[in-house]
Order: sequence, then C-alpha cells, then structure tokens
Amino acid sequence: MELTGKIIQVLEPRSGVSKNSGNSWKTQEYVIETQEQYPHRMMFSIWGEDKIQQAAINAGDEVTVSFDINCREYNGRWYNDIRAWKVEHVQNGRPQSGETPAGSGPVASPFAPSDEKDDLPF
Repeated sequence: MELTGKIIQVLEPRSGVSKNSGNSWKTQEYVIETQEQYPHRMMFSIWGEDKIQQAAINAGDEVTVSFDINCREYNGRWYNDIRAWKVEHVQNGRPQSGETPAGSGPVASPFAPSDEKDDLPF
C-alpha cells in the first residue's frame, strides 16, 4: 500500500532490548496527512536505527510512504501496526527515488519488516 502526504508530526523515538534475543531495537513513529479536500491522517513506524537515518524524515517533509499493515492481539484486544518499507521524498509533485534505496517490494526494500519477534505488547 502507498500514501503520499505531508509529515505533520515526528514522535519521540523508542528503543529497548528484546527479551527473547537480547538484541537492541529502535523505532520511530511519524504522522502523515494527505493533501486532499478532506485530509486523512495516518501514523506509521520505521524499525531500525539505520533505516530511520536512511529515511531522514522531518516535520513538514512531503513523502510517499510504502507500507504494510499487520494486526496483533494482546490481552483480548487487537492493535494495528503500520510499518513503512520504503519512503520517498517528494519534490515538485514527484517522488525522488534517488534519496532512498530502490526496492520492488517489502522483501527487497531496506524498510522490510524483519521476521524477528519483538517483545512489545502491540
């Protein structure tokens, strides 16, 4: 799936250590707003410090986000997880693919969600 809009908020990064593997993790969440007559907002995340730095997203940037949606159950409640697997900065109404590594899908992209199980409840 793909959405183009303006980044209206960059949330505080979160990090920790996985209980299962002992590996450290970092995630950054962003809120994007479409530029339509009736704008829509969506929060998405990027996992991995290197991927966060590659994306180089700041408030006010216009980007096209390619993402996957997943859902998790925790204590009888369900939570959506929207993870970006590619981010392209938009200039003059066109995505600038030279700023992020090319990829034809989630597997080939640097923002592909890993198969590693995290220890977050959602």
